[in-house]
Amino acid sequence: MKIKGRTFIISGGASGLGRACVEDLCKNGANVAVLDLNEENGQDTVRAVGSSSARFFPCDVTDTDSIAAAVMGAVSWAQETGKPLGGVIPVAGIANPTMLLDRDGEPTPLSAFDLVLSVNLRGTLDLIRQSLPHMTSSPSTSRPEGGDGERGVVIMVSSVAAYDGQRGQTAYAASKGAVASMALPMARELARHGVRVVAIAPGIFESPMSKLMAPKVRKSLEGAVEFPRRLGRAGEFADLVRHVIENVMLNGTVLRLDGGIRLPSKM
Repeated sequence: MKIKGRTFIISGGASGLGRACVEDLCKNGANVAVLDLNEENGQDTVRAVGSSSARFFPCDVTDTDSIAAAVMGAVSWAQETGKPLGGVIPVAGIANPTMLLDRDGEPTPLSAFDLVLSVNLRGTLDLIRQSLPHMTSSPSTSRPEGGDGERGVVIMVSSVAAYDGQRGQTAYAASKGAVASMALPMARELARHGVRVVAIAPGIFESPMSKLMAPKVRKSLEGAVEFPRRLGRAGEFADLVRHVIENVMLNGTVLRLDGGIRLPSKM
């Protein structure tokens, strides 16, 4: 799919990996609807890339009505600009490490796990399902591209934790493992609509979350990367997102982007 002349919806687009995708796609001629809880960061992102190619829509991915309002806002904007919806990239996610038993041996409240699953899994699926009709059936925002009849692409964010989650990552690994598991059946289901689905499973990347790491933990993680011996850079994630959009043969799969890291049980 050609990026230029299309509109993409990115949740978590005001920081980290999401913002890097916003910047890269706008630079390559797309319009991007930036969905995020943080309005200050969202508006800053729009100012950084230019209001002609990005627009901020407040969105809480745990609230289906909030998602609905943001998607409709993005679709209306796409109609105004004549740049039809080309894809949705749910990047919004949280880690929130939580042990199954607390220090006293008591079970951790289920609410701690519910939050992670609600943001990472339910929020991802909800944003996708509400965006799809506007890629597949609305004549004002959907037009097939090229001889293959491609209408859009869905790019989900899994994690290497889906394969080798660490202690305290049971909920996080479950949520990201579920995202990875959705890629193939979702691709099969949406094939008749001309929509591709790919999940990316990044390793440890520079992000607002990684900046909170203790120096010892960070050094240990860097040492676990086979090559290069460092954390990933947000721009490298955005590069892969762009390639997925442009390469029509990438579909129904999970791509690890991790420098060969395999997480140990604990750091």
